[in-house]
Amino acid sequence: MNSEHILSIQGVTKRYAKHTAIENISIDIPKNKIFGLLGPNGAGKTSLIRIINQITAPDEGQILFNGSPLTLSHESKIGYLPEERGLYKKMKVGEQALYLARLKGLSKSKAMELLKFWFEKFEITTWWDKKIEELSKGMQQKVQFIVTVLHEPELLILDEPFSGFDPINAALIRNEILRLKENGTTIVLSTHNMSSVEEICDDIALIYKSKKILDGSVKQVKEDRKQNIYNVSYLGDKMKFSQALWIDAELIESEVDGKLQTAKVKLLNNKTPNDLLKALIPHVEIHALHEEVPSMNDVFIQRVNEINKEMEVIS
Repeated sequence: MNSEHILSIQGVTKRYAKHTAIENISIDIPKNKIFGLLGPNGAGKTSLIRIINQITAPDEGQILFNGSPLTLSHESKIGYLPEERGLYKKMKVGEQALYLARLKGLSKSKAMELLKFWFEKFEITTWWDKKIEELSKGMQQKVQFIVTVLHEPELLILDEPFSGFDPINAALIRNEILRLKENGTTIVLSTHNMSSVEEICDDIALIYKSKKILDGSVKQVKEDRKQNIYNVSYLGDKMKFSQALWIDAELIESEVDGKLQTAKVKLLNNKTPNDLLKALIPHVEIHALHEEVPSMNDVFIQRVNEINKEMEVIS
């Protein structure tokens, strides 16, 4: 069965004793995209990932993989890098990488061929005979990343993949994620690091207190949260600038930036940037005007605050 979504999560709920880990979550994850699964610690992200990986089963709902119900036969098409890294400390790096590659269903010769390629690519060939316990946390994560992607899965699930990496190695992993996407892999990136989401994710879902509270494309989610606020840089008298504004424009803040004055203005009643410029140009010299678009971090905080206020009203 063909589907434009590699995963379709339909009304999934998971309970543990008196605790509901996730409640009635529905998310469609499109193919060949980087999908950000966002939320604070304890929101339910890991519980959902464990269900996708069939480590646990949902109490309600179902998951479709490429349009068909998710079964154990799909395991070989999924790669999973958990937040809690799990390598055997006493084993040698090469020995362990080969062992884990064989568990993914690769023959010994194919596994060796691919491991050689990746170890050379990551410049870690000298690690082959070292024990895992001799490696730093970041070095261990490199090894585990390689083993996770080695069998070229259709779906790659990365739980906090940049945790513990220095900026250079974080950039290395980020570039590999982008390359994998270009080669047709769908990536689910579970994180609470909003800057990485901003950089590489196409779509997101925000989970908070076991529920999905927001989803959509990164671009559209940010567009929908704009508040018609514009930053204006100008030369001229601050008083004349303020007086030029009319009833449909609210001055939020103003400050001096070198020789330039900067102001933040909120347009009201469907007024446009052109209306603002027409009002200002006769009185001050405009140097720049741009719309303020919220960051994903702003969106995250704003939506969580909205949910908390809604819950206060209900309680």
